Amino acid sequence: QVQLVESGGGLVQPGGSLRLSCAASGSIFRINAMGWYRQASGKERELVATITSGGSTNYGDSVKGRFTISRENAKNTVYLQMNNLKPEDTAVYYCKLGQRGMDYWGKGTLVTVSS
Repeated sequence: QVQLVESGGGLVQPGGSLRLSCAASGSIFRINAMGWYRQASGKERELVATITSGGSTNYGDSVKGRFTISRENAKNTVYLQMNNLKPEDTAVYYCKLGQRGMDYWGKGTLVTVSS
């Protein structure tokens, strides 16, 4: 079993910043990939960013240059630094861990970008 707990969401003004965290616990293997996805109201879930245990990263086109994903392997924790936030970034952000063919999801944290 794997559990993922996200934190750090909230209300922020356009142009502001937020940092999301996701802590994984349970049966975590050394080789895995963690990432963030988001789902806005009425839209499909989309990729935000992913990072492997080796540090390779991948970003969705809409967040490149504004968001940075990082991780602490010793803590099984992944972070998402979000800068220059826009109203269209408003969504529920979900953490995902993938290992040995299985995907695990957190319950999500709401990010609202509004003045």
